[in-house]
Amino acid sequence: MKGTPFRLKQKLSKEAALKKAARDLAMAKTPARKRKKAQNQRIGQRSDSDLHHTGSGVKRVSIKNNRGNFGNGTKNE
Repeated sequence: MKGTPFRLKQKLSKEAALKKAARDLAMAKTPARKRKKAQNQRIGQRSDSDLHHTGSGVKRVSIKNNRGNFGNGTKNE
């Protein structure tokens, strides 16, 4: 369903789903991701914004801008 606000489960074979789960877990446990997660917990997440990690620090971005690709729309992403 295009444009649905709900996260739909990918239709993957059992083998592909297991491989994807292993890849996702490996990526979540990299040192860079662990640092970003720890930093997010220190800063604290709010319901009206998302945190973007940049080279110079963290930038708080409104959910409207983040989800809407900063005014460029999401059709061509």
